[in-house]
Parts: sequence; C-alpha cells; structure tokens
Amino acid sequence: MRPRSVHNGAVPVGDQYTDLTNGSEHLTELDSKALEQEIPPDEKQAMLPGEETCIETKLYWRRFSVLAVFSFYSLVNAFQWIQYSIITNIFTHFYNVSSDKIDWLSIVYMVAYVPLIFPATWLLDKKGLKLTALMGAGLNCVGAWVKCASVRPDLFGVTMTGQIICSIAQVFILGLPSKIASVWFGPKEVSTACATAVLGNQLGTAIGFLLPPVLVPNTVEDIELMGHNIRVMFYWTAVVSTALFILTVIVMKDRPSLPPSQAQAVLPDCAPEDYSYRQSIINLFKNKPFILLLISYGIMTGSFYSVSTLLNQMIMACYKNQELNAGRIGLTLVVAGMVGSIICGLWLDHTKTYKMTTLMVYILSFIGMLVFTFTLDLNNIYLVFFTAGVLGFFMTGYLPLGFEFGVEITYPESEGTSSGLLNAFAQIFGIIFTLIQGRLTTDYNPLAGNLFLCVWIFLGIFLTALIKSELKRNNVNMGMNHRNLQAVSPILSIYLREIFYFPVLSSERSASS
Repeated sequence: MRPRSVHNGAVPVGDQYTDLTNGSEHLTELDSKALEQEIPPDEKQAMLPGEETCIETKLYWRRFSVLAVFSFYSLVNAFQWIQYSIITNIFTHFYNVSSDKIDWLSIVYMVAYVPLIFPATWLLDKKGLKLTALMGAGLNCVGAWVKCASVRPDLFGVTMTGQIICSIAQVFILGLPSKIASVWFGPKEVSTACATAVLGNQLGTAIGFLLPPVLVPNTVEDIELMGHNIRVMFYWTAVVSTALFILTVIVMKDRPSLPPSQAQAVLPDCAPEDYSYRQSIINLFKNKPFILLLISYGIMTGSFYSVSTLLNQMIMACYKNQELNAGRIGLTLVVAGMVGSIICGLWLDHTKTYKMTTLMVYILSFIGMLVFTFTLDLNNIYLVFFTAGVLGFFMTGYLPLGFEFGVEITYPESEGTSSGLLNAFAQIFGIIFTLIQGRLTTDYNPLAGNLFLCVWIFLGIFLTALIKSELKRNNVNMGMNHRNLQAVSPILSIYLREIFYFPVLSSERSASS
C-alpha cells in the first residue's frame, strides 16, 4: 500500500506544518480556526504528501481486550514451559528417565525459537497481528491436548511431542508485546502496555512454579495416583487453552481503525508490496546500538531462563524434600519481577530515560545474582525467598525494558522483527547457559553454576553502557521540543523515501519565526 499525500507537500505534525517548497524548510503556524475545521469522514487518517488531510489519532477501549486476551494465552504457554522442570524429580520417576531429559522439555522452547523466529516475524509483518496471534493460541491449544494423551510411563515421546508443539506456539507469542503496545496504545501508555503484555508471560511462569508441586505431589509409592494427578493438570491446561483460543478468534484485530500515535500514523496500515523483510533484517544488523542490545538482552534473559529451568535442582541440592518451597521460591522470583516490570514500564512512560533505566536495572540484577549465589547454601530457606525476590524484581523487570529500548533505537523497523531478534538471542543464550550451568550444578555444586552466570551478567553491564541512546520513535511522537519542530530522523527519512516514494523532512531543526 502506498500512502496518500498532503496538499502542497506539507506534512502535518501537531499544531504546525513544515513546508517543503523549493527544497527549503520553514514552519508555518496554523491559526486556531484552521485547527478547528472538521475533516471529512473519509479523510480522517494520518497520511503523507499530496492530499488535504491531517493526522488524527484515537484510542479505543478494545485495546484493553486485545491486551488481556494476549496476556492470558501467553500466560498458559509460559505455564506449560515450566510445568515439568519445577517438579523434575517427580517426572523423572514417572517416566523413568534422567533429569537431563526433563531439562530438555524446557530447553526445547529455546531450541525451537531460534530457527522459527524468522518465518514467524515475516508472518507478523506481511499478514498482520491477528493471524500471528491465532497461530500462537491455536498451537498452544493443540500442544496441551497432545499432552493429555501422554500420561503413561512409556509415553515420554508423546509428552515431548506436545511440548514441541507448545514451543512452536511460543514463537508466535514472544514477539507480540511491543507490537500490540505500539499498534493499539498511545505514546503515554505504550511502555506500560508492553510491560503488561510481558507480565502475562511472567505470571504464567509464576503459576508454573506454584501449581505443579501442589497438583502433583511426590507420591513415589503410588505411581497410579501420580499419573492421575498429572492427568488432572494436563486436562485443565487444555481446557483453558481452548477457551483462550476461542476468545482470540473473537477479540483479536490487526490494528484499530485510527492510529493511536503519530509514530504509527506516519507508517502504512500494512507492508507495501515492495517491502523487503530481508532488508529489514539487514538494517537491524547494521544498527550497532541494537547489536549491543541484542547481546546484553540475550545475556540477561538467558540467565533468567537458566535459573528458572534449574531452580528445582539448585534448591533440592541444598535443601532436601523441599519441592513445594522450590516452587514457592520460583513464584517469589517471578511475582517480584512482575512488580518490577510494571514499575519500570510506568517509569519509562513518565521519564523516557531508556538507557539510564536499563543500565541501572542491569547493575542491580548483577548485585542480586551475587547475593542469591552466596546465600543459597546458608541453610536458611527463608533467606533464599528474600534473595530470590530481589533477584527477580530486577532480572525479570528488565525484560520489557529491553523490548521498548529496542523499538526506540530501531524505529521505524517493525516492532515484531526487533522483538523477535531480541528473543532469539535470549533463547540462544538460554540454551547455552542452561546446558553449562546444569552441568556445573550436577558435576560440582550450584555455587559454580551461579558464578558462571555472574561473570556473564557483569559483561552485560559494560555492553549496555556502550549503547548509544537515540529515541527515534519518541522524537516522532513528541513533535515539538522547546518550540522547535523535531523533524524526522535521518534513518526514518531514508526509510520513508525509499519505501513510500515521497519527499520527507530533513533531520535539521528549524525555529519558527
């Protein structure tokens, strides 16, 4: 789709126009009467040069339904990720397999993500939000029902198949928070919306820590009772997944009728025919600040995945017969992180201090990891609850920060593509960290595995400090800064010129006369 134009080459921004007559750029104040003139109904869209129209934005109540449905099916997918590893000792006994095979039921989520993220983000860019959401919710539902047929000691392969299907569903879920936030929410709530969408996934992990030890107690002496308890857990998960898939069909839409922000208004409703997904990927990999963020985000989130996967083994190595408390500690870690996510989202919406906030949270996560590492084996499980909460508050609270920072420094590239790449690096680091930390924990002790993560998180602090913070999306949304019109950034200018074929603003600021 090629956007329509604005009369005489004037691009509307806020209360002013920037004239592009004869290659010069100057500002013309609009009088109040002109601003109050009603726009014909068929022209109430944000478009670009050649027609008489102005940017109109609107927030719809439906955005909360879209966010809620996404958050809930993301929750169920995260629950299915962690439901095995938090009771590793029970599943090893039921299926008569080694603990590393149970670890692979979690690792498969990370393995599946890396090769499939590129077709998934291509689907999001080319076919839109609704189809991508339906793929995620639908596969999540199918995987849950496959697991219901696996409750027999000789059917470990079937439960692995169901988990693989759920891991494929995850590919169509993890990249959506920033996309939903940008497409449906206004500039003053976009970071909070993204944090809320990520929070759904975190809440699923928290419930995955809490419920499995309660629903499937360690009844080693009665294998049939154990199987019955596992079956109850699987069937309830499948029923909830089915209900959420139906809600996704009803509620989810690609985008609202009118854009929620000026940053969305200057972009087309759908990818133009000559849009190159490959070129978008190349552009992102040429963006040095984004490369630094990819690695630092991968380190932090990969560490979180590793700690979550191996938490049961770490607690059981230091505290015998504490399956329930292992789950509760995991719950504490994630719930504290959920609070951290919301606080960080609100803080970003208020201050827009992306780099400073990201760096501070990174440093505090490192301190939290050090404290957790050296207090784990002090024979005081209540202290572990506290240190895990502190670690989770900052480590899990970092997740939406990375998404939103990535969108800011890569605008106008697709939010789904940048988020997808961030998640892909998180999965790669998660696989590596889980395998190495798991081996160190098994062969030596949890201290060795946790120190391994501390070293990498310390490296991530330096990489985060090197990121150049250029808030491109925020600049477009702000429009005016100290009575000067903030023109579109050079990268946005080049991108719009090549993709939409119209002259755009230069990056110079011009003072209004």
